Amino acid sequence: MLFVPVVDKNQNPLMPTTANRAQTWIESGKATPFWKHGVFCVRLNVEPSDRKMQPIAVGIDPGSKKEAFTVKSDSHTYLNIQADAVTWVKDAVETRRQMRRTRRGRNCPHRKGRANRLINSQRLPPSTKARWQWKLRILNWLRKMYNITCVIVEDIKANTRKPLHGGWNRIFSPLETGKKWFYNEISKLFQLKTKQGFETKQLRDELNLKKTDKKMSDKFEAHCVDSWVLANWFVGGHTKPDNTNILKLIPLQFHRRMLHALQPTKGGIRRPYGGTRSLGLKRGSLVKHKKYGVCYAGGFMQKLGISLHSIETGKRLCQNAKVVDCKFLSFNSWRWSASSVS
Repeated sequence: MLFVPVVDKNQNPLMPTTANRAQTWIESGKATPFWKHGVFCVRLNVEPSDRKMQPIAVGIDPGSKKEAFTVKSDSHTYLNIQADAVTWVKDAVETRRQMRRTRRGRNCPHRKGRANRLINSQRLPPSTKARWQWKLRILNWLRKMYNITCVIVEDIKANTRKPLHGGWNRIFSPLETGKKWFYNEISKLFQLKTKQGFETKQLRDELNLKKTDKKMSDKFEAHCVDSWVLANWFVGGHTKPDNTNILKLIPLQFHRRMLHALQPTKGGIRRPYGGTRSLGLKRGSLVKHKKYGVCYAGGFMQKLGISLHSIETGKRLCQNAKVVDCKFLSFNSWRWSASSVS
């Protein structure tokens, strides 16, 4: 059975309701439907009959390529999410550094190089921060639809074996610092609990649940089974998953503005590249086009127009859409695909 998130007139989350009841509310004018980044919700136009809340937990199974989130109470599993991790930031920062150094090595005017101001500073590396910020963004999105009580995370630890060339955890230290930052941010919003990997396996074995070794698959058994058992450990109520539908989230990759492209075009002229706006529209924004329906905005060509992309597949639908033909719906930074059953 599918459940629809409910919010009151002030956008405060209430307990989810069944799809049939939500439809009755909409037809009678008691509620207004809306979409929140791939999840269908309703907003009550009247005062709710009851504000009693059940504990709702979010289980998180972090991963290097894929990760899972499950929203669950003792009665129902409301949402299973499998999200792609942010993996491109490290290469983008490296390319930016190489291009900056190349420009300074040319026989052309440039400012004198400054000393590295980041040495010995307490900061997260860009790639690490992007990975953990992505998880936090998903949690902030979920707490606008569900009254979350607790977040349970499968704890991951760095390998403490000494490398051949010395330096304990030199490679894995960003993981530990990023995890610590993430836990600190969660503690500001929710109750936080952690479980070790072997404890998650014990919980899975107690319920006779199997996990597939195909980590890149879109099945419930790939990652969501772990996030489900973590959430179920806190709220209880089930001995087997009652909902194995999956909502897949894929973060959009935005290219920062570059002074010029990496390679010169004909005539030795380098065109500008990147940016976050396309002819006045913020890239990634959800728009409604009279021909292509609901999609998101991509790049642009000055003489043709903007590119429109499919929300489900990311495939480019056109390159010559006019801004006047696009109705802006909301800002957006990820795409999603329809729920699937494993």
